[in-house]
Amino acid sequence: MGEIELAYETLGEPSDPTLLLIMGLGASAIAWPDEMCWAFVGRGFHVVRFDNRDCGRSTVLADRPVDLATLAMSFFSGGTVEAPYRLSDMASDTVGLLDALGVERAHVLGASLGGMVAQTLAIDHPTRVASLTSLMSTTGEADVLLPDADVLPLLLTPPPADRNGAIAAAVHWIEVVGSPDHLDREAAADLAARAYDRGFHPEGTVRQLAAVLASGSRADALAQLRLPTLVIHGTEDRLLRPEGGRRTAELVPGARLVEVPGMGHDLPPAFWSVIVEQVTALAASTA
Repeated sequence: MGEIELAYETLGEPSDPTLLLIMGLGASAIAWPDEMCWAFVGRGFHVVRFDNRDCGRSTVLADRPVDLATLAMSFFSGGTVEAPYRLSDMASDTVGLLDALGVERAHVLGASLGGMVAQTLAIDHPTRVASLTSLMSTTGEADVLLPDADVLPLLLTPPPADRNGAIAAAVHWIEVVGSPDHLDREAAADLAARAYDRGFHPEGTVRQLAAVLASGSRADALAQLRLPTLVIHGTEDRLLRPEGGRRTAELVPGARLVEVPGMGHDLPPAFWSVIVEQVTALAASTA
């Protein structure tokens, strides 16, 4: 597969405990709001955010296009799913980043697909994880992976390739799955424009989604975790439904579940403080 290079940014003092932020499907490091990142720095973290493989300014693979509809049909019918890579490969990418930064152990916060990568990192490399926070994510089990019925077609529809079309599609996406009482179309358009300019790779996004389906269930492995774990999930999440968060917390021994009323599958300012406070408290409990 060749070497993977990750574009990353660090905030705060390297001597402080590291908080590794892993973003979701097709979303680059800038999808972590600057204000939230600096709030974590203010709580004493050395924050690391990065572009996953096949996204933004990180390595984009040259694998052939993936037929996502066929993969999804195979997954939900219990068949074998083939993909260019798995979530375990994406988790290994993060270990390489920690190695490059000289970080032995990090507090890990992953959102959506990033939560799945974070879970896999904790499963495959537990000694590198000081604490795990799974945000708006799920376990890989088919019955808690399906979104609401009207969301699935949007998920399987490739975005327009042109800049204006991609921005419009991103705004529509947030209208469908975002926090209903906190929709900010202007902010969504601004983020989509900056993300497009940073690096727009729709085939990479499809490969990431294929990795989710090919990796299957983490249920048995999550039940064996012995790490401080927090699960945060919005009650209005229509993409990865609240059942996925509840199931994650049910599986991981000692995990604490925080359900956030009104939060959908996004990160509007109204919920930053909740996330920052909860992750900070988890990290403090490990000291």
